[in-house]
Amino acid sequence: MSRPQRIGVFGGTFDPVHNTHLAIARAARDKAGLDRVWLVVSARPPHKSKGPVASPEDRYAMVEAAVADEPGIEPSRLELDREGPSYTMDTLAEVARMHKDAELYLILGHDALADFPQWRDPEGILARARLLVVPRPGGADTPEGIREHVDLLPFECNELSSTEVRERIMAGRSIDELVPAAAAKLIRERGIYNASTRDSARD
Repeated sequence: MSRPQRIGVFGGTFDPVHNTHLAIARAARDKAGLDRVWLVVSARPPHKSKGPVASPEDRYAMVEAAVADEPGIEPSRLELDREGPSYTMDTLAEVARMHKDAELYLILGHDALADFPQWRDPEGILARARLLVVPRPGGADTPEGIREHVDLLPFECNELSSTEVRERIMAGRSIDELVPAAAAKLIRERGIYNASTRDSARD
């Protein structure tokens, strides 16, 4: 009898998607043995005071372009097509309905663990998925009560952020070594991050 499909849910604003996002998805696929990794583009992250800089459709298009040639790594618009804030619990419940026999893994940075108990319905999240945690510089200790639900993803962490990528674009500097080539091409063609966004939201 074949084992259940293992699906990783990796959410974010991806504003823009960059090479570290892609490296995390690859590590989840290759080192954690996941069959599929979904990059779920968030529409309205409840934990951020300001919204993303790029539009939802531009952010989805960048992710779609970045993973086009990556087997087992897929863009997802589950949260873009759902009304209201992008709560992780709602997303996992939707994935579970779509793939009833799958084993679900929520991919998140170690720095997010400190706030995890304050997320909407953390118990419901843990009932549906294991936490596949990515090391981050200065990551907080794992809160009591969830350690048995956590798997650490072997990954050499770095501090690349979408904010850094946007700042380089706005300064007229190259992002070729920071962003997947197809996404960088889309950014240039659409002028997604231009001077008019300089004072917009930061991640």
